[in-house]
Amino acid sequence: MLPERFILRMKRLLGEEFAEFDAALSRPAVKGVRRNLIKTEKESFESLFGSGLRPISYVDNGYIPEDAESLGARPEHHAGMFYSQDPGAMASAAALEVGEDFYVLDTCSAPGGKSSQIAERLGEGGFLLSNEYVPKRAKIIVANFERLGVRRAMVTSYDTAELSRMFEAFFDLAICDAPCSGEGMFRKCEEAVDDWSEENVTACAERQLYILNNTAPTVKWGGYLLYSTCTYSPEENECVVDSFLSSHPEFHIASVRDELVAASSDGIVPEGSSREDLKLTRRFYPHKNEGEGQYVALMKKAEKPGFSPTILYKDGAKFPTKQECAVVEKFFGDNFKTVPRGRLIKQGEGIALVEHNLPIPARSVFMPGIMIGEVRGSNLFPHHQLFSALGKDMLRQVELRAGDARVEKYLRGEEISADNSSLCGWVCITYEGAPLGGGKVSGGRIKNHYPKGLRSH
Repeated sequence: MLPERFILRMKRLLGEEFAEFDAALSRPAVKGVRRNLIKTEKESFESLFGSGLRPISYVDNGYIPEDAESLGARPEHHAGMFYSQDPGAMASAAALEVGEDFYVLDTCSAPGGKSSQIAERLGEGGFLLSNEYVPKRAKIIVANFERLGVRRAMVTSYDTAELSRMFEAFFDLAICDAPCSGEGMFRKCEEAVDDWSEENVTACAERQLYILNNTAPTVKWGGYLLYSTCTYSPEENECVVDSFLSSHPEFHIASVRDELVAASSDGIVPEGSSREDLKLTRRFYPHKNEGEGQYVALMKKAEKPGFSPTILYKDGAKFPTKQECAVVEKFFGDNFKTVPRGRLIKQGEGIALVEHNLPIPARSVFMPGIMIGEVRGSNLFPHHQLFSALGKDMLRQVELRAGDARVEKYLRGEEISADNSSLCGWVCITYEGAPLGGGKVSGGRIKNHYPKGLRSH
C-alpha cells in the first residue's frame, strides 16, 4: 500500500499522467542486464541468451531479458559477463560519452553498478576511484569488481568531506548517486515503502546537497559532475540541483546524450525557481520507461586555464619485501605470456598489483588495484581476482563452453579434467572466452581454486 501523502504528491506532480503511473506500479518490476565490455563481445553474449534479449535504446550494452529468473546462477554471471542492473539505473552513467583516459570519482558507489559501467569504458590511460561511506557496502563493490575483471580502479571508504580534502580539481567526471528516499524503488522494495515519509524526503535532500557541495571541488576545471537519485521528489532532485548551482556559479547544467533525452522526460522547474535549464535534467518514470524511477542531472564545470589537478595526500602504500617480490615475479614469469606491468604493494596479508599512478591512501582502502595473492614461503597462492582480471594473458588456459558438464562441476568446487594431459601448473579456466576462475593442473586433472563463497550448490 503506497503512503497516502506520497500519492497526493505524485498526483500534483504528474496530473493526468498519475493513473498511468499508478497502473505501472502494480505491474511486476522489470530486470535488466548490462553486458560487461571487459569480458565478452556482443555476438558471443547475445548468442548465449538466444533471442531472449531486448536492447535498451540509451545503453548500447544494456538489455532486458525475457527470462530474468535465476540470473545469478548462470555461468555467464559467475564469469562476470554481465551485471544485473535496473534499466533506469543504467541511464545515469550513460548521460555522457566517457573518454578512455578519463579519471573518474564515484562518491556513493555501492553496490558498484554505475562504477562498473564506467570502468568498462576506461582504457589504459583511465582510472576509477569508487568510494562508499559504509565499509560493509564497500566490500560488496570489491566482490563485484573481482567478478567483472575491473583493473584500473581503487575502492575506498571515506566521507565526501574527506575526499574534498584529498583531491583538488582532479577528476574529469565525479558521480554523485546520492542516498535518497527511494521512491523510484517502491515497486521492487517494500522496505522503501515502509520507510517513506515527508520528513525523510527533507532529510535526504539536506544530505544530498552536503554530498554535492563536497564533491564539487574534486571536479577538474572543464570536467563534469553527474548527480542522480532513484526518487521522484523535486525536493531531492531539481531543488537540490537549483540550490547547488546557486552557490556554485562555476557549474552549469549540460545536455545529456540524445538517446537518453529520447527515452526520458524533462526535468521540472520547481515553484519559486527561475532556472529554466532544469528542464535539461532527466526523469525516468515506470509508465514511460521499462525500469524503475530515476533522476539524472549532468553539470559541467567552467574552464580555468593554467590550473593543474592536484592530489593533496601522501602515498601511504606499504611494499612487499624483496623475497616476496621475487616470488611474485617468478610466478608471473612462469605463468604469463607477458609479465603484468605495475607496482606491487601490500594489502593486508596479500599483495596487489597497482596499474594506475595514484598514490594509495594510508587507510580505508578496500581494493588498491588487482589482488595477486599471498606469499607463503617460496610460493604464491593466487587470488581469484588475478584469474578474473588477468587470466586472458596466462600461458595455460582451459576453455569451457556452454553445455560442457565441467562448467557446473567447476562452479560447485569440484575437480575437473583437462583437455590436454600434458598441461602442468596454474591455469585460467575460461567460459566462452571469459575468465571464470583458476585451478592447478597435473596429470590431466585440475584442482579447483574457485572461491568457496562463490560456489553454486
